[in-house]
Amino acid sequence: MTPVPAPERLDLDHALPRMQALASRLWSRRSRHHPGQLAWSAAYGEPEVLDLGPAFLLDDAWAWLESRDWLEVCGTDPTAVDAVVTAALAESDDEVTTSPLESERVVIDVLEDHGFTEVEAPWFTHHHLALSELPPVVLPEGYAVRAVRADEHEQRAAVHRAAWSPTSRVTTAAYERLMRTPPYRPELDHVVIAPGGEWVASCCVWLDATTGVALVEPVGCVEAHGRRGLATAASVSALTAARDAGATEGLVCPRGDDDYPAPARLYRGIGFEPGARTRTYRRRRA
Repeated sequence: MTPVPAPERLDLDHALPRMQALASRLWSRRSRHHPGQLAWSAAYGEPEVLDLGPAFLLDDAWAWLESRDWLEVCGTDPTAVDAVVTAALAESDDEVTTSPLESERVVIDVLEDHGFTEVEAPWFTHHHLALSELPPVVLPEGYAVRAVRADEHEQRAAVHRAAWSPTSRVTTAAYERLMRTPPYRPELDHVVIAPGGEWVASCCVWLDATTGVALVEPVGCVEAHGRRGLATAASVSALTAARDAGATEGLVCPRGDDDYPAPARLYRGIGFEPGARTRTYRRRRA
C-alpha cells in the first residue's frame, strides 16, 4: 500500500479555496460541506473575533480546526481522512467536538477510531429542493425585494445584525470581507425593503457553479416585521435568481430539534424536503 503523505498545514486564508474545491468535487446529498457554507464560516466575523484555526489538507481529505475545540472534516477515503484528523487532533484542545452528517460513514468511523463518542446536542437537517419547483415571490403591499449592490455592505451588515442580535458577529468590515469571498455574488444576496425604506429581511444564497447547488445561508427578518412572510419572500427571490444563474437544486440546513422549529417550517413551506441530519461527536483526551 502506498503510504499517505503528511497533510499540509495551512492557515484558512490559503486553505479555503482547496477546501471548497474538494467539498464541491465530493458533493452529494450525503455530504456535509458546501463551498458557500465554508465561505460563510470563514468570513462572517472579523478575523480577530473568529480566531479561526488551521486546516490540514491532502488531495482527498481535509480537517479544519474552526477553533481549537471544534473540528470540521471532509473526505471519503478512510486513509486520507484518518491522516488529516490525526494531524488536526495534535493541535486541538483536550476536548474537541465535531458534527458530521449522519450519512458520512467514513468520517464517523474515523472519528470513533480516534475516541469520539456521540453526544446530545442541537442538530441540523439538510433540506433539498429542485429549483424547477420554486413558488412565486409573495410580498405584503408596500414591501419590495431586490438584490444587494456591491457597495452596500454597511446596510447589508446592519439588517443582518438587526435580525440576529445580540448573537451576531457580523460587522460592516466583516460583511465587506465576506462579499470578497468566493462564491459570493451580490446578485444572489437579497433584501426586503419596508414601505418607509428600511431594510427588514435578508437572504444570502451561495451558488456552487460546478454542482448547480445553491445554499441558503443565512436568512433573517427583524422582529418588528415578523410573521408577514418576508423571510420566505427573500429566500424565494434569492433562489429564483440562483436558478436564473444556472442553479438546479436548493440546499438549506436549519435546526432540526424541537427547541428551534420555526426555520424548518419556513423552508418546508417553500417546498424543501428534509434529508440527512447532523450528529454531534466529542472527544476528551485521556
